[in-house]
Amino acid sequence: MEFTIVVALFVLFGFSFLHESSSTITKQHYIVYMGDQHSYPDSDSVISANHEMLASFVGSIDGAQQAAVHHYTKSFRGFSAMLTAEQAEKLSESESVVSVFESRTIHLHTTHSWEFLGVDSIHQYNQLPIDVKSDMIIGVIDTGIWPESESFNDRGLGPVPKRFKGECVTGDNFTLANSNRKVIGARYYWKGAEAENGRLESLGFSFFRSGRDENGHGSHTASTVGGSMVRNISLYRGIGRGVARGGAPSARLSVYKVCWGPVGLCSVADVLSAFDDSIDDGVDIISISLGSTTYSYSIDIAIGAFHAFRKGILVSASAGNFYFPRTLTNVAPWILTVAASSVDREFSSHVHLGNSKILKGYSLNPFMMDGFYGVINASDAAAPSVPSTNASSCEKDSLDNTLIKGKIVVCENINTRTDLSGESIRRGGGVGMILVLDFPNEILAQFKIPGTLISPQQSQVLQAYLSTDKKLIAKISPTVTVLKTRPAPVVASFSSKGPNQISPGIIKPDIAAPGVNILAAWSPVATALTAGRPVDYNIISGTSMACPHASAIAAIIKSVHPSWSPAVIQSAIMTTATVLDNTQKPILSNQEKSVSTPFDYGSGHINPIAALDPGLVYDFDSNDAYDFICSNNATLGERLGLIGKVVPCKNPPVPIYNLNYPSIAVTNMTGISLSVNRTVTYYGEGPTVYVASVKQPMGVNVMVRPCKLRFSKVGEKKSFMVEFKPYKDTNGSFVFGELIWSNLNGLHRVRSPIALHVLLI
Repeated sequence: MEFTIVVALFVLFGFSFLHESSSTITKQHYIVYMGDQHSYPDSDSVISANHEMLASFVGSIDGAQQAAVHHYTKSFRGFSAMLTAEQAEKLSESESVVSVFESRTIHLHTTHSWEFLGVDSIHQYNQLPIDVKSDMIIGVIDTGIWPESESFNDRGLGPVPKRFKGECVTGDNFTLANSNRKVIGARYYWKGAEAENGRLESLGFSFFRSGRDENGHGSHTASTVGGSMVRNISLYRGIGRGVARGGAPSARLSVYKVCWGPVGLCSVADVLSAFDDSIDDGVDIISISLGSTTYSYSIDIAIGAFHAFRKGILVSASAGNFYFPRTLTNVAPWILTVAASSVDREFSSHVHLGNSKILKGYSLNPFMMDGFYGVINASDAAAPSVPSTNASSCEKDSLDNTLIKGKIVVCENINTRTDLSGESIRRGGGVGMILVLDFPNEILAQFKIPGTLISPQQSQVLQAYLSTDKKLIAKISPTVTVLKTRPAPVVASFSSKGPNQISPGIIKPDIAAPGVNILAAWSPVATALTAGRPVDYNIISGTSMACPHASAIAAIIKSVHPSWSPAVIQSAIMTTATVLDNTQKPILSNQEKSVSTPFDYGSGHINPIAALDPGLVYDFDSNDAYDFICSNNATLGERLGLIGKVVPCKNPPVPIYNLNYPSIAVTNMTGISLSVNRTVTYYGEGPTVYVASVKQPMGVNVMVRPCKLRFSKVGEKKSFMVEFKPYKDTNGSFVFGELIWSNLNGLHRVRSPIALHVLLI
């Protein structure tokens, strides 16, 4: 998910994108899900059957054809249609229908990062033949792609893998010539977005009705996961200069455009169509950097991801950019949920005061000021009849041009109406802009005048200076790229936090990956975030940027270990993650300025080198996932909605905490001892012994039985039990610990975070 200042403000001030509604509107866009299998010979037969079924509810075949929006015919069966609530309810009662739910509009979650992760040192991957590495196909569900970007050149790549069944669908400014041996597939989906929002042409933004990217987000994520290597790339004037490359630069890309315009308008119905196609096309990994908060596993992205999981395709998804606890998205256990963290790089743009003090600032500021200028608080420069509170946030047309002319303006109380580019200040004769923001190093702005972001603490120093009666002057320095900063990584403040709001018994997010100030390919027509400048590469932040980092690592693992299941790949990524930063201290959370917990970063920060050789892995399949749904107090409708058929739940049900997941969480514990079961599979060389060690959660005794596991061959499975005995309640909070299996030669440390909630002793 791409994260910008604007998006941050929408979260902070409770705004959201709203759809017009009226009492005269009686039809809504519904998804009718009919399960995972059908006996029809081809897609046309499925569509005809869908129309016949729908006709019995809307009155005629013609009416059914007009009402239908999407047909899901390949990887699972269903359709979406414009229906009244009464029609939807009656459809849900049909014997052949699994579930009916309303489609919704969801949103995007929005270089050096690969050097920081050490991907260039992965010898197992680097030594693979090019035809093996280039056989990997990554599906990117996003805003499309800018095919002319150098990041999508196909130099050195051989023929498209024969198993790929996808295609490049032509459309606005997108022909077959825009595909190549790198971008081997491009599809686009708009019917759901239009059914829910009206014709795209009526929404007031420019777009390409094709796989071409007008937003920039999709080009950014696609190039991050699988872009070709491009040297000497920077934003502009050397900012972030280096080599742009994807984590899996030899992989092929198949893109599925589901989001439209600069706001990234995405329909769930369109997203499910993209899943239906991408699974059938034959992709190996699906990377999806979008989502919405949901309270069921039987709707939205979880359905498409489950069908991918069943077909052996790992789905990596962004965790969300909503700052607060219990705001995670994409939390199903069959999805790799990715939080955002920083790298050891900053973009500094400091403020030099007239008293020789320097304020630490951050921005993407290419401008060199030719000297010192006067400084004024925006609240002191309110236009006539404008409240100072409105002026303080530098809202458009809120400032008195006679007061700001020739001065640097200080803007506080930033909100969604703030003119973030500084255009109104520039038009009024102002020469610079200083924005005060809580986490200025995470969400960098691009200005039309010299500008930078400072923290509230630095603002206090500035205000102390402005309160004097001296000549008040300042100068904003252009951006300097600073490498090897410490500490890093740090979990981003905006990254959504746990616990998992649907199932607290599964720790989410799963992993953290670089998502702060990532340089990658961009659409040159997407200028809303670049102060009106067309750029080929852009620097943005978000869990959207973290997700493709994890997706690329998954693709690398799949290249080296093609037989591994999605759950095994996910386990390898999670159990080898690091919890230490580059100062060898525990990774911090930027929001709390304290040590991160599993609800911040899951199992820790991704470690691609270790993930290729995890030693032990935790595996589970779709049957285990079904047991998990049954144990989650799921209604029959939710169980049907997931797999499309009724399978009796086990009696007694398998507890949620016994899903063979790489992390362990138990909620609502009492003073009674409780045991959790796990099974590990050995992937190593020769016989070995693993020994368990535990970091005890506060107030709980933990025992592992057996505490030693002996393995003699690859693929051997061993089970163990973790016993928890609380002796103190946790005052309504979770307490954290960890279980580590280490082999005697010290080569492997298989770590699982533990989160426990003790309700009563």
